[in-house]
Formats: sequence, C-alpha cells, structure tokens
Amino acid sequence: MSCDAAASLAILWLAATGPIAPGPGLSTPPSAVATEPLFTDIVKRAGALKAQVDGVRAGKALPPTFKTEIGELAALDMKGHLLLAQRGTDGDLKCILRGISQDLPLKLEAVTAAATPKDRDLALRDMAYLLNDNVEVITTPPTVTSQVPT
Repeated sequence: MSCDAAASLAILWLAATGPIAPGPGLSTPPSAVATEPLFTDIVKRAGALKAQVDGVRAGKALPPTFKTEIGELAALDMKGHLLLAQRGTDGDLKCILRGISQDLPLKLEAVTAAATPKDRDLALRDMAYLLNDNVEVITTPPTVTSQVPT
C-alpha cells in the first residue's frame, strides 16, 4: 500500500474512532517515538494550533502567525516522515506524517478561501480534525500491523 493510501485510511480511521482507551486498571505506554524531541514538538505545536482553531470557531480572530505556524508544523511532519523512512521503521506513522504535511497547507488554503461563514466553519472544523489527528497518530501506541515497514 502506498504512503498516500495508508495515510488517507489512517486519518479517516482516527477521525471516525478517536483514541482507544485501555481497559480498567491498565495503562497503555505511549508510542515509542512520542518521547523523542521532534515528535514531542510536533504534538505540542499541533495541540496549540488546534486550540487556536477551536478559539476561532468560538468567535476569536485567527492569530496573525497562524499561517506561518501551520507551515512550520507541516515541515516538521515531513521531517518526522523522513526520519522514520531513514530508520526503516514504523511504516504507517511515516506515511501518515507525510500525508498530514501535505494536507495542512490544503486545509489552510480552504480556511483562507472560504467565502461564507458556513464554509469557513467547515474548513476550520476540518483543520481541527487534522491537527487532532496529528497529535493522536504520534501519541497513540502502535499496533502490530502499524509497525510493519512498507
């Protein structure tokens, strides 16, 4: 399966299911990469940007640095993809990060091009989902199938 197909399927799955909680009394360790500085930075930035998007949807103005910050996050996601590709590990995560890095500028364009309040809210909602997925794909523990290199 190509990276584009894997990323699309994984993002749709994450959006549909949300995070999976461990059973009572059990704790699930974070993804192995979740503690690495690059991936910690991605999670922090994506979470902060999602909070900004949620604020805009609640009536606040879009911060003037938003476009730049989205571009920086997209670049970090691609850097994460390249790092994982270089390691030859975690096929799904590397593909998903690549997909997110490509989708962030598209979602930003949809937000800025929205002609009506309804279109803008829809574009902001889609951006919020993508930013949330950016956090969850890194912090959710990998499954056996997501660890198989592609």
